[in-house]
Amino acid sequence: MPRILLSILLLVSTPLWADEPRTLEWPQLIPAGAPIVQPQLAPLHDLSQLSDALAAESAPAAHQQVPNAPVVKALDGQQVKLPGYIVPLEVSEEGRTTEFLLVPYYGACIHVPPPPSNQIVHIVSEMGVRVEDLYQPYWIEGRMQVKSTSSDLADAGYQMEAEKIYAYELE
Repeated sequence: MPRILLSILLLVSTPLWADEPRTLEWPQLIPAGAPIVQPQLAPLHDLSQLSDALAAESAPAAHQQVPNAPVVKALDGQQVKLPGYIVPLEVSEEGRTTEFLLVPYYGACIHVPPPPSNQIVHIVSEMGVRVEDLYQPYWIEGRMQVKSTSSDLADAGYQMEAEKIYAYELE
């Protein structure tokens, strides 16, 4: 009898661990053999000149480094967990960011040229997240889609509907 109960418990619990998100790192979104483009981290605008700050921030967006970068097709449909920085695209009336770009480093798409499209994930979240500090990295969990999208800021090679969004903490 204990063996039967154990077998039933294992069968029932299998879905709990089988769909555990795969933790990804940004280089894993670049196909093997594809060129790796180093980020251009030089600021687009010199905000040290306060009198010109408003004009600098309203200047046209920088050109994306590689807008049609190759993607890893095997990631399509996988349950994943990816850390990154939020670049808001849509904010609800309650002040929650419900649509955003997830990028590998702070300032991408805003203060420095956008990275290649295979280093940007377009995220949609029904609940959203209140972003108080753009310097704060987040973990995003959800099902990855290999599907490109375009926004005013940059093209993204991946999409995800966020199931969980929480602050990234060093372990």
